[in-house]
Amino acid sequence: MTLENATTQTELPTQEPEEPKPSNQKKYWIGGVAFTFFIALLGYLLALVPGFAYVGQLACAIIIAIAYRQIFGYPEAIRAGVTFSAKKLLRLAIILYGLRLNINTVLSDGLGLLLRDAAVILFAILLMVWLAKVFKADTSISLLLGVGTGVCGAAAIAAVAPIVKAKDEDTAIGVGIIALMGTIFSIVYILLRPILPLSAIDYGIWSGISLHELAHVALAADPAGGDALAMALLAKLGRVFLLIPLCFIFIYIMKVKNKGTDQSKTKVAFPWFLLGFIVLSIFGTYVLGNYIPVSEGTMNGVYSLTTWLLTAAMVGLGLSVSFNDLRTKAVRPLIAMIITSVLLSVFAFIIV
Repeated sequence: MTLENATTQTELPTQEPEEPKPSNQKKYWIGGVAFTFFIALLGYLLALVPGFAYVGQLACAIIIAIAYRQIFGYPEAIRAGVTFSAKKLLRLAIILYGLRLNINTVLSDGLGLLLRDAAVILFAILLMVWLAKVFKADTSISLLLGVGTGVCGAAAIAAVAPIVKAKDEDTAIGVGIIALMGTIFSIVYILLRPILPLSAIDYGIWSGISLHELAHVALAADPAGGDALAMALLAKLGRVFLLIPLCFIFIYIMKVKNKGTDQSKTKVAFPWFLLGFIVLSIFGTYVLGNYIPVSEGTMNGVYSLTTWLLTAAMVGLGLSVSFNDLRTKAVRPLIAMIITSVLLSVFAFIIV
């Protein structure tokens, strides 16, 4: 053996792969969070394009995220940051969403609407679950769509998903379908308004108790005038208010369902972010403006922050969706939801 060969052999010891340095881990984490906000920005810009404005920033961002996943794959290097957005930022967005709920307005002016809101929520969830059995649709996605249709779209799905232990891809699929169908239905409502035998106030109530997202309600009711829009938003706020007891009902159902099974040892995680939602709702209703002066511009800024956080979180969820999931899991729940939404609109029209 020559001296050169001996030297070469001694210079090539086997080494264990190095663990990422803490500084690199932090860099990748920041990069993952920043990436979700970048896709959220692209969704915002796409929503400015004529035609996409009706779809909205959130749905556009989810579409881009899903498309990115199919073309480039999941960004494994920055998974920690993406997961943080999908989990932690999502909960923060729901907590801040509580500021949109004026409890005093709901309780003082909307008690009559609350009964109709409760009927709508019950109708949507039970019908969606039944249709899922009929069409043999994915149970998890169908349940989330029932909750989103009955309550308040993406925010309701995001709140209930961890309680019922839904997968991230199921949550993202549900949010995407809700955003798409809500947009279509709000446009249909606008087209139907001139020929419906409803006053502006009744049309507003109908929109508020039957459409999916808060933005969809505003979109559909605004052409009918200020009074119609005010009643629509009040009716919608009642449904958001009922999200609180609905979550506790699902916690109870999950505990009963898992009792006596292998999963009974796994406790249902209490959604602590829901307490944050309640606290901020109370704070926004009885403290802000009464004891702490706050401008309308500041509140609009908080609402915008909430939207961006929710969009970034949905990007994180959207990146976990594959076309195979969409083909095999989304088609039947989508059909069931279309039927549910149509029948819900008819039911809401009858009880207005």
